[in-house]
Amino acid sequence: MKTEGMKTYGLDEMIDKHIGKRGSPKRETFEYELRLDLLGEAIKQARKERHLTQEELGALVGVKKSQISKLENSLTDARFETIIKVFKALNAKINFNVELLNQDIKLA
Repeated sequence: MKTEGMKTYGLDEMIDKHIGKRGSPKRETFEYELRLDLLGEAIKQARKERHLTQEELGALVGVKKSQISKLENSLTDARFETIIKVFKALNAKINFNVELLNQDIKLA
């Protein structure tokens, strides 16, 4: 395969070009949805590693099977408390990172 004269692009460059620059509304929506997808996939993978059905996990958490399905498929904005309960039921360690952006905060 001949690549003479071909330019390669990094993932960030492609996202900037096709989705939008960081901070743009379209990019913020994209990144939010991506995080939800990753969270849902983490729940699904951990549930399967524990050999639990969605119904069994729901019973441990105190929600219906449909709620677990929605979490795994990123079809709902779950409450933070529910997500914590799900990972506790899965006996999984949770790490959350908070990054402060370089922005001025003005008080009224």
